[in-house]
Amino acid sequence: MEQQLFNRVYESVVKREPTYDGVYYTGVKTTKIVCRPTCRAKTPLAGNVTFYDSLEGALHAGFRPCKRCKPEENGPLRPDAALAAQVDAIIEKKYSDKLTLSMLAASLAISPYHLQRVYKQVTGYSPAEKTERVRLKHAQKLLVETDEAVAEVGAAVGYSSPSHFTSWFCRRTGLSPTEYRNGQRSLL
Repeated sequence: MEQQLFNRVYESVVKREPTYDGVYYTGVKTTKIVCRPTCRAKTPLAGNVTFYDSLEGALHAGFRPCKRCKPEENGPLRPDAALAAQVDAIIEKKYSDKLTLSMLAASLAISPYHLQRVYKQVTGYSPAEKTERVRLKHAQKLLVETDEAVAEVGAAVGYSSPSHFTSWFCRRTGLSPTEYRNGQRSLL
């Protein structure tokens, strides 16, 4: 690896930036441990580091996976991205339930603060916003593909009050559920 690239990758290790996560793996010569560039363990000295472009290469060279960042898990996804994917799966499955940050965090055995921070860092928006997006997607689909009453569509996506569902839908789309349904059906 050329010195300039080495310095860029090492700088990302120092700052724990995800830029090279899944692209390079950090082999620490003194401990014989291989980590992700974003590992939260103590930053190794530059002279004690070798970068590998694959985990297999580092393992073949005699390094063992770090127990903290677990580079062998989740493929190229870093642990934070894997956590966000777990949250997304829960939201997709339970969008019609009353979902709170505390409930999501409890189901993943982490603190609500940590969940909120990590999820927002990975996706750019909160778990609550993701829930809203999923509910909107399903509401729009139900409005177009079924003849269910607006109240039933609202209940199916987690709103017990038809008026609350209608005002929420209007805020999100600029149209009432009925206007949306009629407009989309006229396009078909």
